[in-house]
Amino acid sequence: MPSPRPTELSPALDAVYRDALLRNPGETEFHQAVLEVLETLGPVFAERAELADARILERVLEPERQVMFRVPWTDDTGAVQVNRGFRVEFNSALGPFKGGLRFHPSVNLGIIKFLGFEQVFKNALTGLSIGGGKGGSDFDPKGRSDAEVMRFCQSFMTELHRHLGEHTDVPAGDIGVGGREIGFLFGQYRRITNRWEAGVLTGKGLGWGGSQARTEATGYGNVLFTAEMLKTRGEDLDGRQVVVSGSGNVAIYSVEKAQQLGANVVAVSDSAGYVVDDKGIDLALLQQVKEVDRGRISDYADRRGSAARYIEGGSVWDVPCDVALPSATQNELDGDAARTLVRNGVIAVSEGANMPTTHEGIEVLREAGVAFGPGKAANAGGVATSGLEMAQNAARESWTFARAEDRLTEIMQDIHTACFETAERYGAPGDYVLGANISGFERVADAMLAQGVI
Repeated sequence: MPSPRPTELSPALDAVYRDALLRNPGETEFHQAVLEVLETLGPVFAERAELADARILERVLEPERQVMFRVPWTDDTGAVQVNRGFRVEFNSALGPFKGGLRFHPSVNLGIIKFLGFEQVFKNALTGLSIGGGKGGSDFDPKGRSDAEVMRFCQSFMTELHRHLGEHTDVPAGDIGVGGREIGFLFGQYRRITNRWEAGVLTGKGLGWGGSQARTEATGYGNVLFTAEMLKTRGEDLDGRQVVVSGSGNVAIYSVEKAQQLGANVVAVSDSAGYVVDDKGIDLALLQQVKEVDRGRISDYADRRGSAARYIEGGSVWDVPCDVALPSATQNELDGDAARTLVRNGVIAVSEGANMPTTHEGIEVLREAGVAFGPGKAANAGGVATSGLEMAQNAARESWTFARAEDRLTEIMQDIHTACFETAERYGAPGDYVLGANISGFERVADAMLAQGVI
């Protein structure tokens, strides 16, 4: 069980937090992400005065560059539509900015900043030479034709391209941005720049510079991290009941890897409700419904028959399980949901999405002794494999699936070891939140110290 961790900030860290609130008004998700990190950094600053003297934390909290731009495009009726585009290039001390693009109506500057801030530490944990950034738009690809998505992506890249480059900033996909969108974005980048610069985007198609296992990497990596946490407690996933929120890319491949390790995944969800399948989720049917037909999770229940039941609305966390994998979106698992999971006997929760568990939810799980894998560590498999894609592009080579998956497994094991050992070193054994934050922060901070005040 994790050791108690004080939730009050030291006067110096509290001053930094209050300044961040004043400088970034209204950005709730960013405030939440900053607080979650600052709560764990007290032991580091108590030991390393040079970090405060160089104002490393204040510099880490301020993005190196923030870009906002208009994205005009025409729909299939010829009507002009206008969206807003974002790219927050947060920190490049360890390498080029790296992080996904999210296309969703909820996207605003605060959400992009929280995602970019998390990405800095996540990328540092991979051990690869990549910095942190994030981008996206309030454009909603759902219900849009391929032609409409293409025109939007071309307009979006027409502005964004001037800020990108394989040695500068390398976006990837996120919610709403899959292989189709990456293809359109890459095509427009190539058209404008007159360069075949494969390393400027990751998540590409396998036939033109993509990496094996990239599609599976975030979900696979989260389950691998979960398995490592359980191993420290003498447990494993074999025979465990697992619930996964969401039914997109991360959720689908979390289901696949959990099943490969012997777990019984009994529930998945989408924004309208969730489905419970006591016999275990039929992965092939789930992929057909979500990846091919682009349907709703209710369609899975209709086609599965009596083996599954669909519950409209409600919370997927009401389903009893041993392991919970929140893999949908931020703040989906709150204090009440965490208490329900604990009452139902959950032993591990690991975040496939970015910051899906609220501050209260994390504290409930910690106090109950539940193994908790924070997203910046547990879902780093996606960006890690993006880094591997960049390496393959630079070498003009292509790896087999087995080689890419083996390397992903090694990276996730190394991330777990770094988090586990850092928590032990700072007197908080089993606290993966503290271990992940400090391990990632120290790597970034040391690079910043070495490179001077820039």
